[in-house]
Amino acid sequence: MKRDVLVTSLVKQKAAQKPDVDRSVDALRRVEHLESQMAKLSELVREHAEDVDRLVRIVAEDRDVIRRQLLRKHHERVRVRKHLRDSNAKVGLDF
Repeated sequence: MKRDVLVTSLVKQKAAQKPDVDRSVDALRRVEHLESQMAKLSELVREHAEDVDRLVRIVAEDRDVIRRQLLRKHHERVRVRKHLRDSNAKVGLDF
């Protein structure tokens, strides 16, 4: 607790010792740094959104391919069952 008070008072003393010009230059430098960080962050967010869009497209394409493959297998099974039924019906008529 005492340390916090001491640090706070030292910071206030340092601020009081700096001339106004130095503080304004420091503030401008900080603002420029923050603007630079915001620009970089915006770029990263945009890139991330593009990556997510790409992944969504890839997953959708993969899902469509898998769906078509499953549908083909299903139709093949249906054809085989129909063929077996027709074959069994013909064999039953021969007796």
